[in-house]
Amino acid sequence: MAAAEKAAQALKEATGNEDVLPLEADVRSLEAQQQAIAKLEEKWGGVDLVVANAGVGHFGSIEDLTPELWQETIDINLTGVFNTIKSSIDVLKASKGYFITISSLAGTNFFPGASAYNASKFGLTGFTQAVMLDLRKHGIRVSTIMPGSVATYFNDHTPSEADAWKIQIEDLGEMVVNLLKLNARTLPSKIEVRPSLPPSAR
Repeated sequence: MAAAEKAAQALKEATGNEDVLPLEADVRSLEAQQQAIAKLEEKWGGVDLVVANAGVGHFGSIEDLTPELWQETIDINLTGVFNTIKSSIDVLKASKGYFITISSLAGTNFFPGASAYNASKFGLTGFTQAVMLDLRKHGIRVSTIMPGSVATYFNDHTPSEADAWKIQIEDLGEMVVNLLKLNARTLPSKIEVRPSLPPSAR
């Protein structure tokens, strides 16, 4: 079963809603993103929310970072978000919808071994804030969420009980839902979120 189909099945089971459309699209391709939006429009007549969450991380000294790993990081983490918003602007204008990017605390805090990742997330944070200023006149709300340590499958990690102290994926999902519920006159444009009690604070 493809990843999109697995995600759709999990969503159906979690919500009891069978009206789910599984799609896969490479964020590095503007055309693929445009095709995905067109399929969503065809099925539901519009789009109210777009969350740009795709990302990769290659970590290690700049001495070991290859041009290929650099390019992949930038292409997915930054250019991929450009492709996503470019393909979504018209439908979000029509719905006065919401565009949310998932950046990282690494988008304002640099650390060794993360030159490509830091560059992509610093860029994503700035890009999203500028897009927010460009699009709010159209009634499109734009926010970036910048989480710290999250218990995910990122970089082939398998969450376990040892990750219980971290932000959980459902916490971020709840944050997105809360943003949608907030009165449209108020816009939290940049949200930093971190574990309440990391091991270093105990």
